Amino acid sequence: MHDAMERHFFELTIDVYVPGRWYFKTPTTTSGDPIDNPWVFTSGKPIEPPGRLFVPLSRQGKPLDFTSAGVGLTPIVSARVASVFREMAPDDTQLFQVEVEGQSEPYHLLIAAREVRCIDDTACDEVRRWTSEDGRPDRVDEYHVISGLRIDKSKVGDARVFRPWGYHTALIVSGEIKEALERTGIVGGRFVEV
Repeated sequence: MHDAMERHFFELTIDVYVPGRWYFKTPTTTSGDPIDNPWVFTSGKPIEPPGRLFVPLSRQGKPLDFTSAGVGLTPIVSARVASVFREMAPDDTQLFQVEVEGQSEPYHLLIAAREVRCIDDTACDEVRRWTSEDGRPDRVDEYHVISGLRIDKSKVGDARVFRPWGYHTALIVSGEIKEALERTGIVGGRFVEV
């Protein structure tokens, strides 16, 4: 295991600069019914198998290896990207096969099944937290806005894939995962060091 300070971590986001990229709506049941709580997909916790899901397109375009879908930015990945997570981070992730509109090959819903309290408030460019005045008592002390996200690597432990506590829109992967994904030729994902 690497020394915690030697390890590198990256936020994996969609690459909006891929020419002609496709975009997804929020996943539904295969019969088209909305999912009760799509936020559960980005909660940083393991979930019960959601059953067969369908991912409708909001904009047709080039099929990609990494795309986020609808509310909460749920990651949808190709089979080759799924295999990296399955192989290298089986304890940190869950993968559920989904049907993507217009695609015959399998795609997978990627769940980061770990949540780590590791955001380094002082190293981020900007941090604003929810307060009681914001009218969201369920969110008090969680992060409302972060720019220039930075984490305290000493708090990550052995996690390779996780969501930061209080800021579930960020999907964080280790440098080893990033390198393995790049070796597959991942298209549609962008890595920003945190």
